[in-house]
Amino acid sequence: MTDAILRILDVNLNRLREALRVLEDHARFACDDAAAAGGVKALRHALNELRAQLGGPALLAARGIESDVGRELKTAAELSRESADDVAAAAFARAAEAARALGEFGKMVSPEAAAGAEALRYRLYALEPRVRLRSALAARFRRSGLYVIVTEALCRRPWRETAEEALLGGAGCVQLREKGLTDGELLSRARELRELTARHGALFIMNDRPDIARLAGADGVHVGQDDLPVREARRIASGGLLVGVSTHTIAQFEAALRDEPDYVAVGPMFPSGTKPQEHVAGVETLAAVRGLTDLPLVAIGGIEASNATRVRQAGADVLCVCAAVIQSDDPRRAARELGSVR
Repeated sequence: MTDAILRILDVNLNRLREALRVLEDHARFACDDAAAAGGVKALRHALNELRAQLGGPALLAARGIESDVGRELKTAAELSRESADDVAAAAFARAAEAARALGEFGKMVSPEAAAGAEALRYRLYALEPRVRLRSALAARFRRSGLYVIVTEALCRRPWRETAEEALLGGAGCVQLREKGLTDGELLSRARELRELTARHGALFIMNDRPDIARLAGADGVHVGQDDLPVREARRIASGGLLVGVSTHTIAQFEAALRDEPDYVAVGPMFPSGTKPQEHVAGVETLAAVRGLTDLPLVAIGGIEASNATRVRQAGADVLCVCAAVIQSDDPRRAARELGSVR
């Protein structure tokens, strides 16, 4: 193996390691996304294994900084960044390019190492939408406080008026859940609610339908235990949308985490007239799973102003309600009361 090839491998391993450190810090501190930071950290550990396969100490011995003819070559774009996302975008590009070079030149050293570099590159591609798009949305979602589900048949007042009153009362997220509309009607309503939530600076989540979520420009889609799996919903919804999932037991919660959702809902907290279920998870289940993840946790089912404090104390980041707001004579006041519980 020539020193030139070893130098190429060494410099690209260094580029990739440096880019991954930038991305881990971005995910950890700029995005406050522990799961994404963990994903980048796992790539750094994989890189250590790749270095050993590609030559280890021989790479260091071949390093020649003083004779590097490209050492001082810089473009104006490299010396300027407008935002943290610009930093992340540049780091992802640098990392992917370095991984590609490792895959190509690594073929001369070890086919296994070359395959490992390719696998790492694809893991980078999958991670980029999470870090650059969904992390910011997930942070907004965690801060949303109150998540209101709107179903026309359950609203005491017209559904659009009810949704707007909830938003005026401080709801940070609204979900559209309609099982009986045609696809055309559902898309039209989703687009209307998208416009309404955007005007109030709130998030919009579509229930069950990743295709409608994507077409309507929603911020995310929510699936249940009997709906599409999280990974399949994400394939349809695109990498830029949040995907949340409902769970009712600790076993379901642990299984959901393996599918890498952006948030997890746990419930019902209490018996619910809106969506009766034989099994009531209760606040005990919420408290038990709080220590299993850093993802945003949503509590749902039977929550009202009188019991919301218990739910918050059990570890909920977001309270999700339906009847407590949309069946109220004053949805704005009901939303304000629930949203003020901390």
